[in-house]
Amino acid sequence: MFPSGRFHGYRDGGSPCRRGAGGGAGWRGPGGAGGRLLARAGNRVEACHDPSAHAEMQVMRAATRLRGGARLVDCTLYVTLEPCPMCAAAAIHFRMGRIVFGAYDPKGGGVEHGPRLFTHPRCLHRPETVGGVREREAGTLLQDFFRQLRA
Repeated sequence: MFPSGRFHGYRDGGSPCRRGAGGGAGWRGPGGAGGRLLARAGNRVEACHDPSAHAEMQVMRAATRLRGGARLVDCTLYVTLEPCPMCAAAAIHFRMGRIVFGAYDPKGGGVEHGPRLFTHPRCLHRPETVGGVREREAGTLLQDFFRQLRA
């Protein structure tokens, strides 16, 4: 997690996708006050046998534990792929301030595609969203990750 307005991008050498460590489908780093990284995680669905172990979920949980509160209004979540409906709904409840993502997900996305949760009239909180950041690079990272996962 970094403060809103700061983007470290996908070239970060510590990225689970880049390293292959932990099997992350993309690095997720929400930003916190002072520009420090609060949490980083990768997709652990297969490793944990837990369908909710998406990187976003892990990062938001870790960031709130670290900060000692349940809200992330002053944080930015950086995501390789457009969040799914489950992660988008969680971002609403965590009161995530901003979500920046690379590749769009027409099949499973929940922000710009599918249910578009943040546009629902009864949405409790609407994080600022920025999509398509380094989209081609994010797509390549995801393809490489899933190719390795299936190998």
